[in-house]
Amino acid sequence: MDRVYRRQRHIYDLTRKYYLFGRDRVIRNLDLRDGDALVEVGCGTARNLIAVGRRYPEARLFGLDASSEMLKTAQESIRGARLKQPVGLVQVFAEELGPYTFNPLGMTFDRALFSYSLSMIPDWRAALAAAASVLKPQGRIEIVDFGDLTGLGTIGEGLLRWWLGLFHVRPRAEILQVLEPKARDIGSNLWISPGRYAFSWSGTANDLAELGFSNVAAESQSFTKPRQPADVTPSSMDNPASHRPE
Repeated sequence: MDRVYRRQRHIYDLTRKYYLFGRDRVIRNLDLRDGDALVEVGCGTARNLIAVGRRYPEARLFGLDASSEMLKTAQESIRGARLKQPVGLVQVFAEELGPYTFNPLGMTFDRALFSYSLSMIPDWRAALAAAASVLKPQGRIEIVDFGDLTGLGTIGEGLLRWWLGLFHVRPRAEILQVLEPKARDIGSNLWISPGRYAFSWSGTANDLAELGFSNVAAESQSFTKPRQPADVTPSSMDNPASHRPE
């Protein structure tokens, strides 16, 4: 992962804004209240965390990513953004997220955001299970990612899949196939872009179970067991919640 992004991290946000659609739409609809806690799974350069911080200055923000190189850019970007609130960052795999990841005393979240990250996480079901396990009872999982691309035509879909594959991105058509026929029945929010290029969804951990992600609901129980927190070291922002595992 670091090999892929060691150089790309410097131009990532400039290039991705042209084809990672729907991110700002999701941020506008987060409806965070003062004191609410949000964790972004696969936060990358912290582009989204900064946008959330500016829109919701009283929210508590946290992000995790598997790439130490991307987190270097994230720390630099957050420092330059001069947000009102600190942002906790940690290098860890998505499926390892737990209640002690950011706080040795344990904590839960009001929102868990996946922004074009599930399409890069090999075990995306375990990642959803981990996020579900750290949600508050009324907390919500927010997803925006590539759709099944079927509205782009055979050539368009094939070319885009080839291009995304260069960056280890695999659109999770299976997620949309489950969401689309059932989302409206359970009252969760599903948006699909023209061409089925992208989609966004917002729902609770219980919604995941009702949608048929039964293994997500079952696996999430294993993430509720206490685990030892990673060693905490101050970030460049002097934020005691920002740390990386040894």
